[in-house]
Amino acid sequence: MTVILEATGLGVRLGDDRTLVHGIDVSLAPGERLGVIGESGSGKSLTALAILGLLAHPLSAFGSALVDAGSERVEVVGARPRRLDAVRGRTVSAVFQEPLASLDPLMRVGKQIAWPLAAHRGLRGDALRRGVLDALAEVQLPEPERIARSFIHEISGGQRQRVAIALALAAGPRILIADEPTTALDVTVQAGILELLQREVSQRGMTLLFISHDLPVVSQIADRVLVMRDGRQIELDETTRILRAPRHEYTRRLVAASRALDGFLPPATEHRPEGANDV
Repeated sequence: MTVILEATGLGVRLGDDRTLVHGIDVSLAPGERLGVIGESGSGKSLTALAILGLLAHPLSAFGSALVDAGSERVEVVGARPRRLDAVRGRTVSAVFQEPLASLDPLMRVGKQIAWPLAAHRGLRGDALRRGVLDALAEVQLPEPERIARSFIHEISGGQRQRVAIALALAAGPRILIADEPTTALDVTVQAGILELLQREVSQRGMTLLFISHDLPVVSQIADRVLVMRDGRQIELDETTRILRAPRHEYTRRLVAASRALDGFLPPATEHRPEGANDV
């Protein structure tokens, strides 16, 4: 099987003596969709930042995170900044929970979208201007010319998140990490953002790493689910198996709670002892 992202013993430390993520082992095929789920503090976002090479001191990654850049496989852990700059955006990109934090408030939207188009696709002049407008139109933003001239405080929260998605997709990444991309949005806006992400991932054939605390949402998007708790990998299996026959007691509680609150998830069909066949 071709592997586009392979994490082996991937973990995160705080300083020299405190481990926050205790080694994640997962491989993703091109076009596969993995949901990562767990409560706050379980290490989901730290794992994503380790894959992106975005951990800042005193945090550091250990283990391995290999990404397929097309012509070669690149080890993210320990890579030099210039090496990471060549990978981020073009090979692996991300949409984060809060666009106000991930977008530059002092730069017009069009300038932000133009950067990856110029850096990774080499667009200049009229081609660059067309590329910016096309990127904004692709994520179904109204009046792309107006949005391109705007600062992020001049547009709505849902529009800001669509800008963040356009920015993440601009250079045509092979892997997209979506870290709680709808949590900061109104309920009425969330469905549209999820639909947009699913459509873009499908049309582009991208691999998706979707991080959430919402199991019903993950169950609609992911082929497989990775369950995390206290910085540890608890369970990894196909989505249907996680929903119908969870192996770990913690996963069973997650499924039961989601079923009671949402009513969407299918009933469990199998019960196994805690820890049986844990990943």
